[in-house]
Amino acid sequence: MRAVAAASEPATDCVERVIRLPGASRPVLAMGAWFKNTLCVTSGRQAFVSRSAGDLDTPEACRAHEAMAYALLGWLGEKPHAIAHDLHPDFYSSRCAAMLASELGVPLVAVQHHHAHIVAVAVEHGFEEPLLGLALDGVGLGSDGSAWGGELLRVDGAGFERLGYLRQLPLPGGDRAAREPWRMAAAALHETGRGGQISVRFADEPGAAAVVAMLQRGLNCPPTSSAGRLFDAAAGLLGLCRRMEFEAQAAIALEQAATRHVETHGMPQPLPGGWQVDADNRLDLRPLLGQLAEAGDAGAGAALFHATLVAALANWVAQAARDTGIATVACGGGCFLNRLLSAGLREALAARGIVMLAARAMQPGDSAIALGQAWVAQRILRGG
Repeated sequence: MRAVAAASEPATDCVERVIRLPGASRPVLAMGAWFKNTLCVTSGRQAFVSRSAGDLDTPEACRAHEAMAYALLGWLGEKPHAIAHDLHPDFYSSRCAAMLASELGVPLVAVQHHHAHIVAVAVEHGFEEPLLGLALDGVGLGSDGSAWGGELLRVDGAGFERLGYLRQLPLPGGDRAAREPWRMAAAALHETGRGGQISVRFADEPGAAAVVAMLQRGLNCPPTSSAGRLFDAAAGLLGLCRRMEFEAQAAIALEQAATRHVETHGMPQPLPGGWQVDADNRLDLRPLLGQLAEAGDAGAGAALFHATLVAALANWVAQAARDTGIATVACGGGCFLNRLLSAGLREALAARGIVMLAARAMQPGDSAIALGQAWVAQRILRGG
């Protein structure tokens, strides 16, 4: 690490968004997450969000990330009161945050990924009261050490409570399953009692037999509540995408197929009995996945997936609203780039008297994480 740049060093060329904060802030630097990495520094009643350094999986992106951190600190002209980062300790952004905090002698604040997603949306709306949060994305390290990504939270500033989550699916082959939706489809078949179909459906996949064995033995199949992997499973079951060549390809194909069907035939009714909620408030969509496994029309199946998912999420959130007395929900995470999901859920929640807050100036995905981290750190500095 190097000395913090002089205050005269310009930082405006790396700032992409300026967000007005709900209240006065102390200087804080937030380092963002892994994907679509941005940084955020606060001063007065404004948050300055950097342009994206990209995904922190290349030396070039990591160098750009570090350079923006120093540029923002130099522009700030004083030591931050804290440096915030993602809860995952192995992200380059987290390691860089730890080095900077040590160098500057300031506190380090770890912020859970989905907590940051929800707070980022709340900040954009100037909302500081307790609220519900629905976070739907690919993956983020949970406070229990497992892979989260479909979370129903109660958020109150610096703290949050996990009220429920999507019933977990296994990831056969670990991270490889996030790049090969056919593996998530195989996991869905296994979880719905159709494991015998895997070798037949995916006979041309060289890894099919190994995936069957992994699922049967529970080996190298870490569980995840990820909504992104749920979309992948649906796309894989419907034959819309087996392998991804770019991020979210399966989810995009699923939305596009559904949109084409809806434009011609209208949105179908949700699948009766298409979901369940268990005693631990886990939203279980296996009945829907089982129906998709038998679907003959990919477009109709994709539309049914969206209609049923919207209805399930709206009912799930509505029950949480009744239980907590909170009638506002912030929705964050990359899955909310899906227009059918976002628009459908807003309408369904409004019909139940629930206000849905969504990203506005920021995107709902990981580029907003730094903003959320910065405001959580502010609330911690303020004492809650």
